[in-house]
Amino acid sequence: MTTTTSVITPNNTPASSTVLELNRQPAAAATVQHRSLVPEKWGDQVRAIGIAEYKEAALSLAQAFASDDLARYLVEAEGGGDGDDTLKWRLHVDIMNYIVAAHCYSGVVTTIGADYDGVALWLPPGQTMDDWWTTLRSGMWRLYWQLSPEGRRRYYNELLPLLHDTKRDVMGDRDDDCYYLVYLGTKPSGRGRGYATKLIEDMAVKADAENRAMYLESSSLKNNAYYAKFGFEIKKDIYMGMDESWSPDDSDQTTPPPPVRMSIMVREPHPQQQQQHPHFAPVAQTPSLTNNKQQQLKSGIMAAAAASGHHHHHHHINKQIVCGGGLTQRVQ
Repeated sequence: MTTTTSVITPNNTPASSTVLELNRQPAAAATVQHRSLVPEKWGDQVRAIGIAEYKEAALSLAQAFASDDLARYLVEAEGGGDGDDTLKWRLHVDIMNYIVAAHCYSGVVTTIGADYDGVALWLPPGQTMDDWWTTLRSGMWRLYWQLSPEGRRRYYNELLPLLHDTKRDVMGDRDDDCYYLVYLGTKPSGRGRGYATKLIEDMAVKADAENRAMYLESSSLKNNAYYAKFGFEIKKDIYMGMDESWSPDDSDQTTPPPPVRMSIMVREPHPQQQQQHPHFAPVAQTPSLTNNKQQQLKSGIMAAAAASGHHHHHHHINKQIVCGGGLTQRVQ
């Protein structure tokens, strides 16, 4: 910026002169580049994170799933549709905190973007979260007492058994021998940058190298079409919150349709595709895998539930694969 000021000449007569508003600085200073503290590799590279970063990743997932049908079905059991939105949001964030922490300890959490814009939670083959140590450290044991009786019913008696039994039926002998995409979300500010694509392909490279299948549930028809691009195929549909007498072919209009529909999708390995995406390098090695048959994820608060007289089969927690809205609007 420049300004005009009057100066006194040797003849004591004012003269107009243009001077810099700021003191003159060395010419080299004008070319100094200020280096950002954000690690450059965080921009568009997939990286695995540990427990030190679980809260940031959890908040991103909470934002991504803020309007998701299944998330709302579970949380809105607390006080019904007219309950306190603030309390529901806090519960939603708490659930995400527990789930992400548990995956940091016993699964794999990958993220992309400078602000944890995209996050994926994975359960590799042979991994389980059944142990007490994971339950305690993740804080998941608290959830049982945070939910209302109806919330517990939906969560432990409806959702978890359905997801556990479905995965076992669909995958059969490969139930413990596949890569399970438990969560995939991109928060609103990070959409449209292809983050979800990179998160999926990053692990797909590893699955293909090991000749293993990938499994997920999708509660969005738009998401189904998106996942199909990666080779995922729909195996069956399951329903949450439906009347036991209702069926997909029910023509009785007096029977309300289920509030949540989830499509079970499986991707078979494609070893030949490894060389098609050379820029997607696998993340750091996951814990050693075993072929021993283990019970699939149980409830993160199974100990607390058992003490209260509830037996839960599964630890899969809100596993639908939705990316916070229409994928066609946020991924490339």
